Amino acid sequence: MTGLFATVQPESPMSDTLPPQPLLDDDALDRLDDFLASERVGEDALDLISSHGYLVALAVAPRELDPAVWIGELFQGEPAFADDAERDEIFGLLEALKANAIAALDQGLLPELPFELTLGGLAPEETPIGDWCAGFMEAVFLDEPAWFDDDEESAAALLLPFMALSGLFDDEPDMAEMVDPTRLEGLVQQLPELVLDLYLNYRVPPEKPKPSPRKKARGGRGKR
Repeated sequence: MTGLFATVQPESPMSDTLPPQPLLDDDALDRLDDFLASERVGEDALDLISSHGYLVALAVAPRELDPAVWIGELFQGEPAFADDAERDEIFGLLEALKANAIAALDQGLLPELPFELTLGGLAPEETPIGDWCAGFMEAVFLDEPAWFDDDEESAAALLLPFMALSGLFDDEPDMAEMVDPTRLEGLVQQLPELVLDLYLNYRVPPEKPKPSPRKKARGGRGKR
């Protein structure tokens, strides 16, 4: 089963592609972080890193979910918003992150993830990488039939890196056989491209040409 990992290879070196695209600017991420870390949000709600993974998965997902469903799952209850304006602001930031992920992936651009792409010798679940992948998988759990029913084997192969890095499946008997710990660092470095692979698999119709990560222009900077 470790052969599944061998099939996950980037289409081109990251150095040959445009820089990963931020899905929100720093001020917006800080605002979300402050709110999600505040006492007005329940302790079971996703934090910023997990929410980022969750929303990127929703951008990739085979079908749209009612916002009431995914927002309710993200917060695990209604936050104590100061007023309607704050509610609209926070919900707007969440929607914007998801929409920006779709826009970037639809152009073949790689998403910027909110952490360094290295485990640094730690187990994935001890890092933000594990939190992000756990958030990603939480979105998959919301609508598993949509992800798996058409081609379960292909879906499992594409999602296996996210499952392995999330730490949510460490107690599964088969996971230890499927996961080669020496390959985890390589999977982390490929995460943005693995997200694009999933998007192309689920969201791009067969008749539509599939974009590859855009190249830098020769002799100068790539287009913004």
